[in-house]
Amino acid sequence: MPAVVLGPDWGKSPGYGVTNAYVPAGRRPWFCDSTSTVRRMLGADGWVAGQLNVIGPDPQITRPDVPNQETFMIRDHANTSSTSDPSPAVSCVPREVVAAQPAPGPRRPHAVRRRLATVALALAVVLVVPGVSLTQALTYPGSAPWQMRSVEWLRDHGGSPLVDRIENWYYSTNRPPGLASTLPATAADRSALAPPPTTAGQHPASPDSSWVPGRLDARGTPAIYTSFFRPDPQYPSVVAGVAWIRAGDTSAHLIAGTRQPAGHSWPGGAQVQPGDVPKLVATFNSGWKMTDTPGGFYLAGQGAGHLTNGQASIVITDSGAATIGQWARDVAMNPHVVAVRQNLSLIVDHGRPVSGLDANTGQRWGSYENQHQYTWRSGVGVDAAGDLIYVAGANLTLQALATALADVRVVRGMELDIHSALVSFAWWTPSPTGQVGPTKLLPGMERPANRYLTPDQRDFFHVTLR
Repeated sequence: MPAVVLGPDWGKSPGYGVTNAYVPAGRRPWFCDSTSTVRRMLGADGWVAGQLNVIGPDPQITRPDVPNQETFMIRDHANTSSTSDPSPAVSCVPREVVAAQPAPGPRRPHAVRRRLATVALALAVVLVVPGVSLTQALTYPGSAPWQMRSVEWLRDHGGSPLVDRIENWYYSTNRPPGLASTLPATAADRSALAPPPTTAGQHPASPDSSWVPGRLDARGTPAIYTSFFRPDPQYPSVVAGVAWIRAGDTSAHLIAGTRQPAGHSWPGGAQVQPGDVPKLVATFNSGWKMTDTPGGFYLAGQGAGHLTNGQASIVITDSGAATIGQWARDVAMNPHVVAVRQNLSLIVDHGRPVSGLDANTGQRWGSYENQHQYTWRSGVGVDAAGDLIYVAGANLTLQALATALADVRVVRGMELDIHSALVSFAWWTPSPTGQVGPTKLLPGMERPANRYLTPDQRDFFHVTLR
């Protein structure tokens, strides 16, 4: 019998040739030694070489390099559960019959390639799809810094618990210094801040008054006053800005952003309309993302989320009047309501900070422990006369913000947005040429004073002269 060389890939294809033997489809030849141990006998180069002999019904192969010319029988163990009843031996045919058969190439099984392709596709999905999503978030229309876009993308893709943990740790441990700040120069202590003027035509009583008049109405009466004060005696370096807006002189407007709230094609183009710019008194930020608060949003007959009983709400009527209250107790839907923005629960009620703020009882004011963050915060409320009062500052806890609102005589107040990229307030005054321009309420506010003259991703408020 001529010498044969058998390849290692028996049974891998419907039927293939090796140098001078042929294994039918479905067969998986093995070498069985005298102890019935099933194994393949491969040479250093991956091939099995030996002398083919026929002894009885079973082909055998003898390896010349094995001491004592050890003989192994070739048997087919495919589809057998034990070696006690082996299936018929593998059939072999002479070299000349299979000479035309293509010899097998290097070992690259299709199954391996399929697995590699599957892994590559999975990696592409894991890496490319989020990459595309993040790219869309970073380039989505509307003004927003890339840091804010990235963090909000992470929140939207299951990262809120992680972001909350990091923010709670960072803002809770980085407390403000205890030394008094020298800026801005007009800042007053809590006890020194007098109430704003409320009588028509009344101006600050003395030059050292802490209230600064802003835009005048047609009668020459200031429609807005601004001031600074120190709301936290434990941390005198903390300075809050406050704006008092006369309700009888002004109209309030709620504008939806390009991303907040989602779900509708909202009116307003996500910016102050050009026709309102000459009449601007103030522009300021709205509340948290709608996915982070249980309340709702309503504008021009369209809604997002659900207007929820018990939630703090700023409500605007068709006359332009704005008020703040608890939904279904102080304010409710009626035919004159044109806009509603809810955000968490009231933080000031009946002129006092609401109890439970420091513990965030029932998580009524956001994720657990966010109330302890020393960060930029903003809030809005109404006084007993119905005038709007906005307060904002850096390094404020939730309790400090509520105390600040109560100190400026807010009777019902709510928290608006928090963190430096989201807190914005500008008051607007005309220049000598008649063109109105903005001034930040606090110099340290991160976003530009004219932020809302171009489309913004977040909803906001602006106030105009009547």
